[in-house]
Amino acid sequence: MNDVVKKPRGLATLSPERRREIARMGGKSVPADKRAFAVNRELASKAGRKGNKNLRDEKRAFSVDPALASRAGKLGAKSRAAAKAKK
Repeated sequence: MNDVVKKPRGLATLSPERRREIARMGGKSVPADKRAFAVNRELASKAGRKGNKNLRDEKRAFSVDPALASRAGKLGAKSRAAAKAKK
């Protein structure tokens, strides 16, 4: 076995408080009124449909594995119900 201890690199070397501070800056980089999808839901919807068309049917995970789609749907419903229960 190789007993090499890896030292933290990059953001891992920062304190958790500093990482949170940096993460908060990302959300402030673009004003809310300039975020296209936040302003125009139809634009976001069109972009999603367009992206979906660029993938061949056989490469779509849910097309290949319907059971996976079923599990994902059930998980989403469970998650949504849990979020509603917290309110």
